[in-house]
Amino acid sequence: MNAIVTVVGKDKVGIIAAVCNRLASFNVNVLDLSQTILQGNFTMVMAVDISMATEKMKTISESLDELGKSMELSIRIQREEIFDAMHTI
Repeated sequence: MNAIVTVVGKDKVGIIAAVCNRLASFNVNVLDLSQTILQGNFTMVMAVDISMATEKMKTISESLDELGKSMELSIRIQREEIFDAMHTI
């Protein structure tokens, strides 16, 4: 099963590493990643595979939220089908 991770916040060193390390700690595999910096604001969208995750989605989400707070970022994870449904016209 796949999920989408979004990260938004002021650019700083180590964002990608921190998010990838946190995901790896739950055995979540990064499938694709797109990031850019818009006027000093970091934005990233990641497609990840959660089928072999060692924890439930809620635990992963809470951990990413904690990481985001500690780095002054917004980090969210959603199941891919929910993300797709929300962004389909």
